[in-house]
Amino acid sequence: MSAFEYKALDASGKETKGILEGDTSRHIRQMLRDKGWMPLSVEEVREREDKKRKQLSFMRGVSATDLSLITRQLSTLVGSGLPVEEALKAVSQQTEKPRLKSMMMGVRSRVLEGHSLATALGDYPHIFNELFRSTVEAGEQSGNINIVLARMADYTENRQALQQKMMMSLLYPVLISIVAIVVVILLLTYVVPQVVEMFDHIDQELPMLTQGLIGLSDFLEAYGIYLAIAIFGAFSIFQLMLRGEVFRRQFHRFLLRIPLIGKLTRGLNTARFARTLSILAASGVPVLEALRISAQVLVNIPMREGVMEAAKKVREGTSINKALEGVGHFPPMIIHLIASGEASGNLEEMLERSADTQEREMETLLSAIMGLFEPLMILVMGATVLVIVLAIMMPILDMNQLVQ
Repeated sequence: MSAFEYKALDASGKETKGILEGDTSRHIRQMLRDKGWMPLSVEEVREREDKKRKQLSFMRGVSATDLSLITRQLSTLVGSGLPVEEALKAVSQQTEKPRLKSMMMGVRSRVLEGHSLATALGDYPHIFNELFRSTVEAGEQSGNINIVLARMADYTENRQALQQKMMMSLLYPVLISIVAIVVVILLLTYVVPQVVEMFDHIDQELPMLTQGLIGLSDFLEAYGIYLAIAIFGAFSIFQLMLRGEVFRRQFHRFLLRIPLIGKLTRGLNTARFARTLSILAASGVPVLEALRISAQVLVNIPMREGVMEAAKKVREGTSINKALEGVGHFPPMIIHLIASGEASGNLEEMLERSADTQEREMETLLSAIMGLFEPLMILVMGATVLVIVLAIMMPILDMNQLVQ
């Protein structure tokens, strides 16, 4: 049995949409005809999601807010003693988004067929990633599925909150930068040419600053569009090159060498790694499997490959802290906390604490950077405008002196 989305005309000729469970699309069409409706289209939910997975990345998944909400609802319903298939049906009825409704009904259909919840979620890997599925599988095996789902909801919410804080921290500086660049371009391409027209009939030599400003203005006016196209083309080529594994690895390694950016890259990836490993360890996922899955959430390729090498060393008998220390990219504080967790038997607690510590440190660092960036941009903008004003005023002052 599977879940199917349908469009049909009811007895009054009005188009209606919905979801029905059946064995085949022919079965669904017959069910609609039995109600006196004319089926227009019937599509299996899994097939529709497979099509979306092949489309552009921004059309694939669901928001972290929606994912955390349905996870929290599932946790609450299962924890209250409701069977999984009934909990899935209740969640699908509660959501107002058609796509989520059909997806949850599709998962329910697979569960009714006798599959585990983790296997049913595997039909939608672009929505429920490997971390989510492995954690659910461990919860099903241990009988603590409601606790595991609650922990995954917390993880999703915390990650969403961190991303929102970063976006809000970057929003104002980015807007200031864009406005500053636009203002300078407008001054150089429209204001400056009109002002310097009065200097065309002056026989005296213009100051070097004014000549440089006029030259820059003429260049932008004549070749500005080509410069914009060149910048856009270079950015596009860079994006295409980043799709290659070799170039992306070299670029990520280069980022780690830049003093401030490298620290941010290591910190953000370390926090994500520690949080993921903490969730998996607390859910009962085997250590080697947990390390492998946690490595996949690392965006930086050298760090990801380092964790994979560390997992091989752990398989050979090395402790987790020694194996991660050999990677060379993880902060010493994290290594010490993991070592303490291994020694005391509270690894998941130490991992969670290390993730909290790293996230707070990154938030503090980002706040400090943004706090310095804003006044710096104002100073740069003021200095740029001052240079333009001086370049315009200097010839005028020279003319006044000659007249006197």
